[in-house]
Parts: sequence; C-alpha cells; structure tokens
Amino acid sequence: MTTATDTTTRVPAPVTSRTRRTLDWRLRFGALSLIWGFSFLLIKVGTHGYAPFQVTLGRLVFGTAVLAAAMAVKRERLPHGARTWAHLTVAAFLLNALPFSLFAYSELTIPSTLAGICNATSPLWGMALSLVALSEDRPTRLRVAGLGLGFLGVLTVLGAWQGFDGLDARGTTMALLASLSYPIGWIYVRRTLAGTGSSALSMTGAQLLLASIQLAVVTPLFTSLPTHLPLIPLLAIATLGALGTGLALLIQYGLVAEVGPTTAQMVTYFIPVIATGAGVAVLGESLRWSTPVGAVIVLAGAALTQVRGTPKE
Repeated sequence: MTTATDTTTRVPAPVTSRTRRTLDWRLRFGALSLIWGFSFLLIKVGTHGYAPFQVTLGRLVFGTAVLAAAMAVKRERLPHGARTWAHLTVAAFLLNALPFSLFAYSELTIPSTLAGICNATSPLWGMALSLVALSEDRPTRLRVAGLGLGFLGVLTVLGAWQGFDGLDARGTTMALLASLSYPIGWIYVRRTLAGTGSSALSMTGAQLLLASIQLAVVTPLFTSLPTHLPLIPLLAIATLGALGTGLALLIQYGLVAEVGPTTAQMVTYFIPVIATGAGVAVLGESLRWSTPVGAVIVLAGAALTQVRGTPKE
C-alpha cells in the first residue's frame, strides 16, 4: 500500500502515474465504504445463528488475526508501558467491545438498515461532546446548526410525529448508544494516548487484542456453547471480522496517510446509504419513506458539524 511518505523520496512521477495513484485511493475509498456498509448486514446474518456476544467475539478474533498478520509483515511490535496498556484497555472497551456488542444486540430487534443509519449519528454525538470535553474545539453557528439538523433527521428516521409507532425502543436505543460510544472513545484516546510513540497499526492491534480478551471473559458468562455451527452465520462473522474490522482498518490507515483524515472520514456518509441498500436488496427489509429522508437530513447535519471556521487573524 503506497503512502504519502513512501513517495516523497522518489523522482517526480509523470501525469499518468499521478492519475493512477488518484484512482487507487478512490478505489480503496469505495472498497472501505462497501465493507463498512455491508457490516450491518453481516451482523444481522451472524445473529441468525449465534448469540450477539458470540458474534462480537468472533468479529474481534478474526479482526485481531488480520492486524497481527499485518504487524508481522511490517515487523511492528506491540506498545510498551503499563500506563499505555491501561489506557488501551479502556479504549478497547469504548471503541470495540461495547459498540460492537450493542450493535449485535440491537439487530436482534431492529433492521440492519436502521442500525446503519444510527451509526451515522456518531459525528453528531462527537460534535456535542467536543463542545464540553475539548476546550480547543470552538463551536460555530454553522456547526451548531448542523447538530440541530442532524438530530432532527434522527427524529425523522424514528418517526417521532407518529409516536415512534412500530419501532423497537430497546434495539434503537442500543444502536444509538453504540454510536455514542465511538466519540467518547476517541475523545478518551485523544486525551490519554496522544504522543505514545507507537504506530497506529501497533496501537490498534493491541486495542483489538484487548477487546478480544474482554469478550472472551464476558461471553461464557452470558452465553452457552452452540450445539451446532450454522455455516452461513459463521461465514458472515468471519467476513465481518477479517474484512469489516481487520482489513477495513488497514485500508483506513492508507487513506489517512495518503489523502488526510478529513477526506478519509468522508466514508462515514456513504455507510448508511450502502447499509440501507444492502438490507433492502439482500435481506428484504422494509423501508418507509421517513428512513431515507431522515438519513439524508442526518448526513447533511453531520457534514455541517465537520465544517471548521476560518481562524481570525
């Protein structure tokens, strides 16, 4: 995978090489959107044969295996220091073990389309939390308007004017809490793990390993061993872990290094569109008009919350 760092010491490339490189990151961007968009479908299929904690444990184990292989190829080592590992344990819970489990449990009672749209609220939660937790993240009128617009979209998706008729409140709440867990985790990481000196691959590999251990402890307490191993759900879990967790993170690293975090994070806005299409086309899930309309409003609001004001001279 070519990164910006890899190309800085080379002779300037001709136009055709630049075009090839541009197409390359766009293709990987599209692949990442598809992988994460289909993740909600794979979670749903996995829960057809296994308990939610088992789905999450399998996802983490397969994802950890992919990152471990990548670390071995790149000769990366796990981070050092008890303090770093303690903070990584918290990060593993907030960014992996908790949200992955909540999404798996939520999809027992809500469609994968709704879970995918709930996931798109993460930037909204992040904006709201950053106003409180990050003093350097100054609000602007546009970003606050985006926050309000985004949550209006959430109410539209949920059909608030109909009294949330036909909606499973517990499953939807779990999906929204999963989306809230991500920005809480990233704020925690930003405050505690910045400047550790370890690479992103090393830190995330350790984080997934710790999340796997957490689920390995919890899963036997709340589930029993399956009497048989349904093949299709098992393949869904393996794909979810190897592609939706392990490979997706590796693709994301390359995108951030090549085009920067701002462009890379735009993948967030494609995930609910793909999740909705996959749920309707593959699983035959029903779709009310308020779902896609509300999703568009959510994404518009989330996009506005990411707009940064021009610093004053």
